[in-house]
Amino acid sequence: MKGKFARRLIASAVAALLLGWAPQAAVAGQKAGTAADDCTDGVNVPNRYNVPFCVKKDEVFIFAANYKPFEANADGQREAESVFNNVIGNKLRQAFPNLKIKYATWDYPVRYEDLQAAGVVPDIILDNPYQRIARDLKPRGWVQDMTSMVQQAGLDLSKLNQGAVEQVKSRSEGKLYGVPVFEDDYVLYYNKKIFDKFGVKYPKSGMTYDQVYKLAKKLTRQVGDDAYKGYMQHPDQYLQYNQSGLYPFTPTDSWTPKPEDAKVDLTTPGWEELGDNLNRFLSIPHNGFTTVDDFLKGDMSRPGHVAMAVDTLSRLPTYAGSNEFIKQGDVAKYDELRKSIDVGVTSVPVLTQGSTSTYQPNQTAAFIPPQSTHQQDALNIVKWLVSEQGQTELSSHGIKGVLQTPAVKDGFGKAVPELSKVDTSGVYWGSNAVLKNYQNTKYWDIPMYSVFRQHVLRDGMTVESALAVAEQTDIPAYIKNQTAAGLDW
Repeated sequence: MKGKFARRLIASAVAALLLGWAPQAAVAGQKAGTAADDCTDGVNVPNRYNVPFCVKKDEVFIFAANYKPFEANADGQREAESVFNNVIGNKLRQAFPNLKIKYATWDYPVRYEDLQAAGVVPDIILDNPYQRIARDLKPRGWVQDMTSMVQQAGLDLSKLNQGAVEQVKSRSEGKLYGVPVFEDDYVLYYNKKIFDKFGVKYPKSGMTYDQVYKLAKKLTRQVGDDAYKGYMQHPDQYLQYNQSGLYPFTPTDSWTPKPEDAKVDLTTPGWEELGDNLNRFLSIPHNGFTTVDDFLKGDMSRPGHVAMAVDTLSRLPTYAGSNEFIKQGDVAKYDELRKSIDVGVTSVPVLTQGSTSTYQPNQTAAFIPPQSTHQQDALNIVKWLVSEQGQTELSSHGIKGVLQTPAVKDGFGKAVPELSKVDTSGVYWGSNAVLKNYQNTKYWDIPMYSVFRQHVLRDGMTVESALAVAEQTDIPAYIKNQTAAGLDW
């Protein structure tokens, strides 16, 4: 029996070899084994995928989260480095040839909780400060006041996007926990095929919501069995990153008020005007809100039937035909879907004629935790990332920089051949709204989504009533529940 079993095992191995499975498995095994064997001078971080992940003591470890393009092109070992390396990592290593730089993105294969459990703290964290300081970084003790570090490095924050700088400060309790690096700003996409079909002129930078509303009504129509929607804009982000720079919390006498002292004020004319401005789009007959993903293909049954949609800039390369930000295995699907659109892009509409205020920045900032064992190297890297060289490199790959010199702006999309056919002049048009009156407040990740998604769209409330219920009921209940759960965000 033993001999027969051995012969069967050998035969199975030969068959697998002929089918091409064995070499792939061997390579994967070698890769995993090598990663584990090479971790004698480091820490191996256990994770839910059981993939060896080693961080060595002599490596400057950069960890990124919440920027979807960096997750694209992951391999079978859940490594997702290729996009980061192509966009900025390779240039970064050229700029610092004497440093060993290790990079990983969230869930490929490790997460924050995995690193924390293993006692590993990144030297640089790239993440969105809007929510993630309060949710992920501060609770772990992974932030420090970088004010003196920035001054020591000679890094002039006044040259960076002030909307981005103020947003970081608003989450830093009177300090500076991070440095803005790049933005995934909101822009207005339009499908030129629909505009051409109905003989309507394309939208352009500086158009007001009033003007875009007229376009939306004109383009929301049905031809035979084809239904077209004129406009999509996510109400949550519209309020969260509002163009008026409004902050929901009212000032107290401290940056760390008690939970019961945290108050919001959403029943002001400014908030009501914002709400009414968007609500009219959702009230256009047959233009009911589904998802901005419908610009290509989301919940609607047919792709390419939305004329305009406000969405993040990171979608642009994919819409234009590039596959760099697409996950492996999805290329054929996107090739088919993209046949339904001819993408155009411009800045988001403005609230009033002559205004140049766009959304508050949807940004990624760099944080250097106090536990980093490579503080100076990390600071030098951050300084390079926001230098004209680093920012021009990011911009060339279709990523909006926070340093907006002529070289950075002019270089936008140059490394993405598919963008050469798209007018991208609207990407850097205008200025991000700057957050106001946030001093002596504590940020809570309050359920602003309840205003539109629950109270307007489901409950049928007016905008004014929805804002009042959110202020008086939803938000106090959220803060109370979070506090009871031992959370302060």
